[in-house]
Amino acid sequence: MAVSIEDIKKLRHMTGAGMMDCKNALAETNGDIDAAIEIIRKKGQAVAAKREDREAAEGCVLSATKPGFAAIVALKCETDFVAKNESFRALTKSILDAAVAASAKTLDEVKALDLNGRSVQENITDEIGKTGEKMELGAYECVEAPSVASYDHLGNKLATIVGLNIEGVDPAVGKEIAMQVAAMNPVAVDRDHVAKELVDNEYNIAVEKTKEEQVKKAVEAAIRKAGINPNLVDSEDHINSNIAKGWLTEEDAQKAREIAKATAEAKAGNLPEQMIKNIANGRINKFFKENCLMEQEYHRDAKLTVGQYLESTQKGLVVVDFKRVNLNED
Repeated sequence: MAVSIEDIKKLRHMTGAGMMDCKNALAETNGDIDAAIEIIRKKGQAVAAKREDREAAEGCVLSATKPGFAAIVALKCETDFVAKNESFRALTKSILDAAVAASAKTLDEVKALDLNGRSVQENITDEIGKTGEKMELGAYECVEAPSVASYDHLGNKLATIVGLNIEGVDPAVGKEIAMQVAAMNPVAVDRDHVAKELVDNEYNIAVEKTKEEQVKKAVEAAIRKAGINPNLVDSEDHINSNIAKGWLTEEDAQKAREIAKATAEAKAGNLPEQMIKNIANGRINKFFKENCLMEQEYHRDAKLTVGQYLESTQKGLVVVDFKRVNLNED
């Protein structure tokens, strides 16, 4: 049977599928709109299965709040073109709104939520049928606290949510902290919440770096004492280059190699343990100040830490939790 343009437009409006897809589905079902919708949905499932091995590196990240609860949803796709499509963004927002309304705690809970009479996952499959691109829920994060706030960065690739310990916090203050999280990417609220494995790893790195620096200083001092510029012999590449340029003799180069080897071995075997620990602990403190939210410099006033800023707005106010999703860092 002939398919009318009115029916094609109607089906396109209902499904968002392409004109030819709508025309073909109506032709196959003899104009039955409901059956045509099912064909388009099945096509979406087929496309989804076919594109399972493709990478969904683009997408849309949005956040929202209600009293005591905040959430972030990241819906991923293959191209930035689809990520900016209004239908794709609307689906992301609908999923987020449903998740916040249900106070969903996990990604699996979100996938199973009802959205327009069908599951979230089924709605995503429908959208795949419209665009032909792989799509997936790439992330879901939530925070529960007496006060919450959120921030969506321009471009919708990055969003943050924060929880504060006191009810009725000025929304502008909460947003400031959410923006701080977006800009400075802390690893934890405070040093007590940094994973022990991360602290141990940073400490070990600090110890090794300190040892290397102490050995390097001793080597440079010994080479300088021998009348050789240590900058000319700090690597084999530099040594060869400087010999070729006439800035260094073969004899001085060999002498520097011997001094460096002997001094490094002697210094490495006689490093003051307590000094190494003290320097390493100083580096760990610096790590905490740079990576713990409450100790970070406040992004609008480097004279204040985030903790001091919060205290200045309301006595006893602290951050209890935060989450950050950035598609560009995945």
